[in-house]
Amino acid sequence: MCGRYTLTTPGGQALAERFVLADADALEPETLHRFNVCPTEPIAVAIAEGDDRVARTMRWGLVPPWAQAVGKGFQPINARSETVATKAPFAELFARPERRCLVLADGWYEWLRSENPKQPRIPFRYTVDDGDLFAFAGLFGYAKIGEEWVTSATILTTAANEVCAPVHDRMPVVLGGIDEEAAWLAGADDPALFAPLAAARTTAKPANPAVNRAGVEGPELIEPPPPAEPDAQQTLL
Repeated sequence: MCGRYTLTTPGGQALAERFVLADADALEPETLHRFNVCPTEPIAVAIAEGDDRVARTMRWGLVPPWAQAVGKGFQPINARSETVATKAPFAELFARPERRCLVLADGWYEWLRSENPKQPRIPFRYTVDDGDLFAFAGLFGYAKIGEEWVTSATILTTAANEVCAPVHDRMPVVLGGIDEEAAWLAGADDPALFAPLAAARTTAKPANPAVNRAGVEGPELIEPPPPAEPDAQQTLL
């Protein structure tokens, strides 16, 4: 699965160049330089509009058209790639290329349960090609809540590769590169698009347990905390 991720790039120009976006200024500052992107927050995505690819900001967590309120009921952050073509509310979006998106990222988190049940889960951050930018395969839709239209997105998942499997049996669908990104936006349904990213391209490193809390931000989250200082009294013994 994918429940938290990162987009640590501080500016839009690098993203515009990597993802061939027509307007770097369309990337909202609140979606950039993020070390702990959480569900329900605004995220940076790219969609196809005519011959262009443009940046948009959407809510993470798909609000289905039948929803009565934002944040209540079934509003999934992930969709299983194995059933996305047949299961509501994803199937209708999957069948329409204009409802596909690239979710821009440079890493994601998963958590390993500690052997000591009194200790917090241990976070790991996964990166691709030594920290390069990449895109998750996403779907998005519109829902009218009251008088307001909400644009929201979900991230596809697949079986974990050999690097991710020791921590979780699922991982996000990481599109393999610019050709796969273009194919996804064009409406391709080749199962190879949803295959787990090659393990050789995936790196896992421990992260700071502070990332366990939603709302916490900062570059220190992607690094393990320094070893605790020994107790002063113990050092004198």
